[in-house]
Amino acid sequence: MHTVLRSRTREVVIGPDRPFCVIGERVNPTGRAKFAEALRAGDLSQVIVDVRRQAEAGAHVLDVNAGVPLTDEAELLTSMIKITQENTDLPLCIDSSVVEALAAGLAVYQGKALVNSVTGEDDRLAEILPLVKRHGAAVIALANDETGIPETAEQRLEITGKIVRVATEEYGIPIEDIVVDPLAMAVGADTDAVNVTLETIRAIRDAYGLNMCLGASNVSFGLPDRHALGSAFLAMAAAAGLTSAIMNALAPECVTAARASDLLLGKDPWGSNWISAYRARQG
Repeated sequence: MHTVLRSRTREVVIGPDRPFCVIGERVNPTGRAKFAEALRAGDLSQVIVDVRRQAEAGAHVLDVNAGVPLTDEAELLTSMIKITQENTDLPLCIDSSVVEALAAGLAVYQGKALVNSVTGEDDRLAEILPLVKRHGAAVIALANDETGIPETAEQRLEITGKIVRVATEEYGIPIEDIVVDPLAMAVGADTDAVNVTLETIRAIRDAYGLNMCLGASNVSFGLPDRHALGSAFLAMAAAAGLTSAIMNALAPECVTAARASDLLLGKDPWGSNWISAYRARQG
């Protein structure tokens, strides 16, 4: 199953037979006080820096988030999307929990975006899925609902089934445009968290064959040597069926792990991407 994203001039295909899709996470003010303050003041220069660096590092898609307190998020997100598209031809993941901001962002985006995200709550489905349908976008579906984050793979699979059913049957969204987030939690808080995530990935793959995406950095939160943990997790998740991740595209260990998994899982014929990336690093 292939999920196709587009910018004005470039197409990216996410699929189990395609290279792992790296979605760069840096255009996001969360945890970046100086960046947030600059955005609040209307200074978007750091956006340009982050966009160009991630594109050069090999990101396939860029996540854009404008969640800055005391700002008009819809207006800020619109400005960030415009300047991002002026500085890269990579497709974008439009990231907001504010429906008005998502609507504004989708209205100015040129291409087919990935919307981040919808959950299994009835009101969120009713608010976000019509936007996804209207703009012909794809959407990340988080496997949680009003009860919180499910503890078991079975519960996450059940919520995934609900979202798939509502999206396809009630709103006519193509099933290939649903990208499920199986939920990656901090292993430092729960040593079984990664096992549950991997089990969920395998269950969703077997039941629906859908593409999946998650926040890879969540796994290592609060622990030292985060890039080592993140790279190990990405390789394990790719083997289980994960096809994309919102991740730090500027962490060479993590990007290299994704490329290595492509080669080892037969998604990089004759190692052409692996060898090209190696040569680029040497040059």
